Amino acid sequence: MALLLGVDTGGTYTDAVIIRDEREVIASAKALTTRQDLAIGVGGAVRAVLAQSGVAAGDIALASLSTTLATNALVEGQGGRVALVYIGFRERDLATHGLLEALKGDPHVVLAGGHDHAGAEAAAFDEEGLRAFLAEHGGGVGGFAVAAQFAVRNPTHELRAVAIIKALTGRPVSASHQLSAKLNGPKRAMTAVLNARLIGMIDRLIGRAEDILREIGVTAPLMVVRGDGALISSAQARERPIETILSGPAASIVGARWMTGADHALVSDIGGTTTDVALLRNGRPAIDPAGARVGKYRTMVEAVAMRTTGLGGDSEVHFLSEGLTGGVTLGPRRLLPVSLIALEAPDVVHRVLDAQLRSTMPGEFDGRFVRAVAGQRIEGIGPREEVLLERIGTAVLPLGEVLRSRIETGALTRLVERGLVQMAGVTPSDASHVLGLVDVWDADAARKALALFGRRRTGAGERLAPEPADMARMIIARLEHQTSLALLETAFAEEETGFELEPEALARHVLMQRGLGGHCGLVRLETGLAVPVIGLGASAATYYPAVGRMLGCEMILPSHAGVANAIGAVVGRVTMREAGTVTSPAEGTYRAHLRDGPQDFADAQAALDQLEQVLRSHAIAAAQAAGAADIEVTVSRDIRRAGIEGREVFVEAEVTVEASGRPRVGV
Repeated sequence: MALLLGVDTGGTYTDAVIIRDEREVIASAKALTTRQDLAIGVGGAVRAVLAQSGVAAGDIALASLSTTLATNALVEGQGGRVALVYIGFRERDLATHGLLEALKGDPHVVLAGGHDHAGAEAAAFDEEGLRAFLAEHGGGVGGFAVAAQFAVRNPTHELRAVAIIKALTGRPVSASHQLSAKLNGPKRAMTAVLNARLIGMIDRLIGRAEDILREIGVTAPLMVVRGDGALISSAQARERPIETILSGPAASIVGARWMTGADHALVSDIGGTTTDVALLRNGRPAIDPAGARVGKYRTMVEAVAMRTTGLGGDSEVHFLSEGLTGGVTLGPRRLLPVSLIALEAPDVVHRVLDAQLRSTMPGEFDGRFVRAVAGQRIEGIGPREEVLLERIGTAVLPLGEVLRSRIETGALTRLVERGLVQMAGVTPSDASHVLGLVDVWDADAARKALALFGRRRTGAGERLAPEPADMARMIIARLEHQTSLALLETAFAEEETGFELEPEALARHVLMQRGLGGHCGLVRLETGLAVPVIGLGASAATYYPAVGRMLGCEMILPSHAGVANAIGAVVGRVTMREAGTVTSPAEGTYRAHLRDGPQDFADAQAALDQLEQVLRSHAIAAAQAAGAADIEVTVSRDIRRAGIEGREVFVEAEVTVEASGRPRVGV
């Protein structure tokens, strides 16, 4: 009998489950996610599930972690300060391909070097330029990203840059060719930047999780869910944290399939920060051929084809003043619900809310609080941010006391993006407490905060909502509406019949929206989803029944929907993929592009065989390092030829090797 422990660290809750022999959930538990030290939440959930099940910690045969931390960090613009070393490209690429936006003011350098499409050196690598850049910026960043032109065809310059950076700074370095074997240098650079930004955050999470598991007595090896739903070792996840983006959502799809056996359905997982929607087709989630997209970032990471929206139970509620009636919209930033922060500092929160309610004029910062996140590494912030962080100190404070000028708003935003400060304000979770849909935090604080929010004036000069309950219903209705849009966008994106408009426009189109309401005049319109939706997440049972009615579809809410991610964390497989290319730079020459550089052959078959052998060796070694047993290997070759003067000529070939097996467990 094998006992498997699955843990998921979400934006609001950390979940834990124990599964027996991959067949049944014998216990599940939740604890609040503790952003200042995630191990506290992990430890709380694991101790609770062990106590509930009666299982001894030492009897756990496998522990596995899925996390939304990387996804949430990218959606919310958080992460460490990094530097980009961009070799052989043009300066204008940085703005054209969104790299400057992703860097958020972090340092970068464009150096001579790089290779051509055949792997030949295009220009000498400017090592002195790199050394000068490191002398100026090496001590002010937490990690480096390196991307060189055509590095997947010849990684020599990237490898040299990595060696120099490590020797001079000792900081972690993300090389683009080690993260993807595909062409598109700027996109690989983006992936490397995001990987570098996440390294410190994911390293701390995994390290502390391992510490707390050992402290509890769980000695089984720790696995981590990758973005495509496969499992990797904790060491592999620390080195390539970018692969854990969409980890939590991928685990939820694996868990949804395991719980329901559904072959064809949309899976929608609502968390505290995001809503993640994907399609199950023939019982399997599709892999996004263009690379994982999270928020506004498109990466080259293999992950499930999923649309991630900044919409969750803890999404920030924004006031819309346009029009006579006004309204609200949600996200993408996550806030601490007022009802939750009131548990931490009840005296401060209620005193401030009561004082704001006594005021006859609504204040700009009513119902909003701020606190520092303890235990975070402080780096790469300016003097204005330092002053603001010192002013916040260690207490929960009303936002109006912290901000003394408008110019400090930008400094506060930067502190939030660095993960050094958390904001609290009105969220759908507060609305749910006001309506009695949930009762786990401070409902009285939620009522006061919603009363303050409802005092805002619409274009007609009227209050947005006369009572807290009215305000709550408006927020919940908006959450249901935005959830329906997220589902429709995914459905349109996956439709095999193309439409002229983008999925976002189709979901919001007046005909689509009128059809959901069953418009019937001279024209009858009926629209909706033609497949079931599997609703996952702790709050799915609260919000999703209404979404199902809105879309006219079956809404499946599994009994363990609230811990689907933790379930998916332990029922997946270890899968390692390696890919490489053979090109023909000249007639009679076949070039295998290997990790250590290109190698030429006089025969195409010999080049393909050598590349396959190397890829097979790397894939099996990676699967073994991840703890896979009974490894199976599959190989695919995509050979492209062209007809020239009546004969077929070899153009290029891509070889992909996949090594897969179940994690090795003790019994």
